[in-house]
Amino acid sequence: MAPGVAGEKASDMVQAKSLGFAGSNTSKRAFFMVQTMVRVFAAVFTLAAICVMATSSQTIVLFGFTIKAHYTYSSAMRFLFVTDAIVTASSVLSLIFVYHSRRSGSNPKNFFYLFLHDMVIMVLAISGCAASTAVAYIGRYGEEKMGWMAICNRVSKFCNHMTLAMVLSYLAFFSYFALAVMSGNKVMYQANDEYQSNERQACP
Repeated sequence: MAPGVAGEKASDMVQAKSLGFAGSNTSKRAFFMVQTMVRVFAAVFTLAAICVMATSSQTIVLFGFTIKAHYTYSSAMRFLFVTDAIVTASSVLSLIFVYHSRRSGSNPKNFFYLFLHDMVIMVLAISGCAASTAVAYIGRYGEEKMGWMAICNRVSKFCNHMTLAMVLSYLAFFSYFALAVMSGNKVMYQANDEYQSNERQACP
């Protein structure tokens, strides 16, 4: 009777472990799939923003003078262009890193490096968006107390293109915000699992 009970318990333990292992693999597969998709979205958003900025220009004649509006004439817009380029390149490189991490297994260090990368890129993305938003606000609405006039009523096509580029850049920022949350969550769970594993090994 005792051997039969012991055999049933052992069978139940093996079945539970196998179910847990399958669930763990499914969770890892879903994590890497979401990571890949969001990084692709971020790269597409910033690449589209770069294309919109590079092709946005408008020339008008005002009081007999020819005035041309282009993103290169604003340091904030140039900064946004550069940050979007960095985000695009970093997204592509991080896709390679994610693929390598998936093939090499769940190394906690890889997830920590991924979290650091996502945090740095997220901060860089929001800095470019914030700088361009401040300049865009003045260009659209002006600043009466400082004597700065709005120009978007004269170069509306250019302003609309730049607004679209900023919206795409903000979407890339939110993508990296989500990535940073997911990567940080993964690091936390990895550390918790490692701690529990060490506790189980320490117990007699």
